[in-house]
Amino acid sequence: MAFKGTATRSAARIAEEIENVGGHINAYTAREQTAYYVKLLKEDLPLGVDIIGDILTHSTFLPEKSSETAFTGQPMGMPTLGPEGLIREMSRETLMSYMQTHYTTQNIVVAAAGNLHHDDVVERVSRHFADLPTGAVPDRMPGRYTGGEFRLAKELDQAHILLGFPSVRYGGPDYHAALLLSTLLGGGMSSRLFQEIREKRGLVYSVYSFTTPFLDGGLFGIYAGTGGEEARELIPVTLAELQKVQQSVGMDELSRARAQLKSSLLMSLESTGSRCEQIARQLQIFGRLIPIAET
Repeated sequence: MAFKGTATRSAARIAEEIENVGGHINAYTAREQTAYYVKLLKEDLPLGVDIIGDILTHSTFLPEKSSETAFTGQPMGMPTLGPEGLIREMSRETLMSYMQTHYTTQNIVVAAAGNLHHDDVVERVSRHFADLPTGAVPDRMPGRYTGGEFRLAKELDQAHILLGFPSVRYGGPDYHAALLLSTLLGGGMSSRLFQEIREKRGLVYSVYSFTTPFLDGGLFGIYAGTGGEEARELIPVTLAELQKVQQSVGMDELSRARAQLKSSLLMSLESTGSRCEQIARQLQIFGRLIPIAET
C-alpha cells in the first residue's frame, strides 16, 4: 500500500522514476521487521534515497480495496500477510496510524551497500527522511513458544511434514551452536538426515533442517516431503536421528558444518543486497556491525 503513491508521486511515477534508470524497488515483511529497498547504479543513489524517504514520510494511502502453530494466540503467530477479510476491512486511517507509530526515527535502520560514500548517504538520508515522526519505539509482546499440532488434508502426491521445536534467540549463548547443529543434521547432501532418510532408506523426496532465530526466542525445524505410505516409517527414523545427534557428534562432520557455514557467510558478501540486509539486521539486534572474524 505504501507504493500506491505519495504527496508528490503517483504509483506509476514511483515505478517509472526507478525503472528509467534501470533500478528495482520492492519491500517485504518478515516476522519482526519490514524492509523497503532499491537496487540501482551508484550514480543513482540520490534518486533511491529520495524515493524511499518519500514513501516512508509522505505516503497518502489513497482509498481502495485493499510459524502460526508454534506461537498461537499472539502477534508472533499471526501470518505476515494477514487474513483476507481483515485486509479488505482495513481503513486508510488504520494504515496511516500504523506508519506514524512504527515508522519513527527511533525504530528505523537505514543501510546501504555498494560503491558509495558514507557521509554522502548520511546527508541525503537526513534530508529526505526529515519528516519522519520522532516517537519512541512501540512496546512489543515477547514471543512465547506454545507448540501444537496442525493438519491439513489435501489431494496431493506428497505429504509435507514439519517438526518444530523451541530454539535460541539472536545473539544468545547457543546461537552459533544451533546453526552448526542445523547444518550437520540436515543442511546438505552430506548431512545425517539426507544420508539416512533419503539416500539409505529412500523415504523422502526432500529433507532438511533449519533454525530461525528471533529477538527473544526462535524455532528449530525439520521438513520432509514424502509419499503417503512412507510417512509412517519416516517419523520414527527422524526422531531416532534426533536422539543420535544428542549422544555424539564426530569431529569430521563438525568441521564440515563449520566449513559450510563459513563459505555461506563469505559467499553472501558477494551480493550487495545480502550485505545491506546483514548490516541492517546487525544494527537492529546488536547495535553495531559484527566483524567477520568475530562471527
